[in-house]
Parts: sequence; structure tokens; C-alpha cells
Amino acid sequence: MITLERAEKHLEAWLDAELAVSTGQSYSIGSRQLTRANLSEIRKQISYWKSQISRLRGKGSRKVYRAIPRDW
Repeated sequence: MITLERAEKHLEAWLDAELAVSTGQSYSIGSRQLTRANLSEIRKQISYWKSQISRLRGKGSRKVYRAIPRDW
């Protein structure tokens, strides 16, 4: 089970990864071009963990209302 604390740690790690990648996503060694990370995948993970944190905090949860129809 994912706890709020664990989800927050994961989000922090992915935010750190995004910051590191933003300084330089690819580099060259001789004639080879290498990519350190996939920025779009990092952003997907950030979005995922943000939604998990919101869910665990109870934000965006569905509320059920009860209504009684009446004939007047």
C-alpha cells in the first residue's frame, strides 16, 4: 500500500530528476550522441505522483448525496 509519506518522497525524487535533466538532457562523446533521461517520462511520473498525493489527502474524492423524490 502506498502511504502519503512514500508518495511525497517519490514526487520529490522525480522533481529532483526533472531539475537535473533540465540542465542538459543529452551530451556527446566523440561521434556518439547520448541521452541521459527522457524528460517526458519524468513529467508523466510527476503528474502520477501528484495525483496519488491528492487522492491520499482526500482531495477530489467523490461525494455521495442522497435525494428523496417527492410528488407534490
